[in-house]
Amino acid sequence: MPFTQNIPRGLEAGTNIIINANIKDKADKFIVDLGASGDLAFHFNPRFNEYGKKVIVRNSRIRNKWGQEERDLARFPFMAGQPFQMRIQCTDKMFQVFVNNNHLLDFKHRMANLRNIDKLSIFNDVTLSQVNIIPA
Repeated sequence: MPFTQNIPRGLEAGTNIIINANIKDKADKFIVDLGASGDLAFHFNPRFNEYGKKVIVRNSRIRNKWGQEERDLARFPFMAGQPFQMRIQCTDKMFQVFVNNNHLLDFKHRMANLRNIDKLSIFNDVTLSQVNIIPA
């Protein structure tokens, strides 16, 4: 089932989103989106088998137009059938992503007003155990 949670006052620097989940045994991909009235401020998409490779695609979609994909990463911390904790920390300049307490990547903000980012969606091949949005 897709998971969607509203963020009533939107994001601000210092907000943390903590996701505890388990990846399904035969996972293909999962998606974490931070949205703002139809736009996607941050699209986080680990893919377990994209032409034989594991990749984490990051992007944004503003006014129905996808931005430049970011794909390069030194490591892929997710394993099918295994639990993980992911923390997305919002700063004034970027989203910082940590997996199992290890820094994974930074994604610079492409949407100026963080307060407009008011929806969290998680879907595809994960089973959620807990999601917390901790305000600044």
